[in-house]
Amino acid sequence: MRSLALTLAFALAVPMSVATTAAARAETPCTERTDVVKHLDRKYAEAPVAIGLTNNGGVIEVFSTKTGGSWTILLTMPNGTACVVAAGQSWEQVPHAKRDPST
Repeated sequence: MRSLALTLAFALAVPMSVATTAAARAETPCTERTDVVKHLDRKYAEAPVAIGLTNNGGVIEVFSTKTGGSWTILLTMPNGTACVVAAGQSWEQVPHAKRDPST
């Protein structure tokens, strides 16, 4: 799970650093993290399945249903403001590939 969270954090670091204009911020739904988490649980039955830290001090989380029917990626900043980065359907947990210790 740590590898997935790091991969997601890296993959989202560039787009999130680019999306800093006022227009981009206005389009991103942001509010208090506790409100978002309650909404995701009540409306979609989503719970955290991955978490990681971003280079700017934020926390990136992936929420999903038990069956993977829906998912949401949430970025929470140190001040507690959380922004929905992406959401969709058909989340799959990918098993960690075994690494060759000689490489």
